[in-house]
Amino acid sequence: MKAMILAAGRGSRMRELTDHTPKPLVRVLDKPLIQYHLDNLQQAGFRDVVVNVSWLAEQLESYFEHEYQGALNITIYKEPQALETGGGVFSALEYLSVDDQPFLVVNADVMTDFDYSKVKFELGSLAHLYLVENPAHHLQGDFTLASNQQVSMPLSRNQETLTFSGVSVLTPALFSQSTLEKFSLGDLFRKYMKEGLISGERIYNKWIDVGTIERLEQAKQWRKALKVN
Repeated sequence: MKAMILAAGRGSRMRELTDHTPKPLVRVLDKPLIQYHLDNLQQAGFRDVVVNVSWLAEQLESYFEHEYQGALNITIYKEPQALETGGGVFSALEYLSVDDQPFLVVNADVMTDFDYSKVKFELGSLAHLYLVENPAHHLQGDFTLASNQQVSMPLSRNQETLTFSGVSVLTPALFSQSTLEKFSLGDLFRKYMKEGLISGERIYNKWIDVGTIERLEQAKQWRKALKVN
């Protein structure tokens, strides 16, 4: 299975940092956000990784050319324009899937200790999502998860929800009706949930959405605690 790291975003909520540094290169202690994913993917046995770039793309390209020292075979895919998460994956499909096999997609701006070697794919679904407990900044959650691992939109406020972690296993068939334009993976997931074609599971790993300066600090404190212990 190949993997893709979504690294093209602008990071507008962290502008004091991302005006001059692409968010995947914002450092958490001794290394950039994206390097944690690269290390985890290599440790999990992945070999081929696609990284899409757009905002301040030349800095990411320079990082992989001059600073990255891992063993992964990395393909840098420079988006022709900012295409959001769904459009970004769709435009890079030719680099991701061999013989219509599923592939792993990870948002560069999350931090987690989830073991990527445990990813799987449910036959009969178009995508398999990894869901986490709703964080304090997103208590309403995103989706509901049924006992048969089917993911759907909540039908009422009283229904238990979970948050999409930004980690998923996707199939090329998920994009069979897509065109090269801006669209989010979330919109695509919701479209096919109505047909019962999106599966998922809850994970209980440490997980932080590093979308603000405050949550970047949380990530730093977590990694610092790991070093101490």
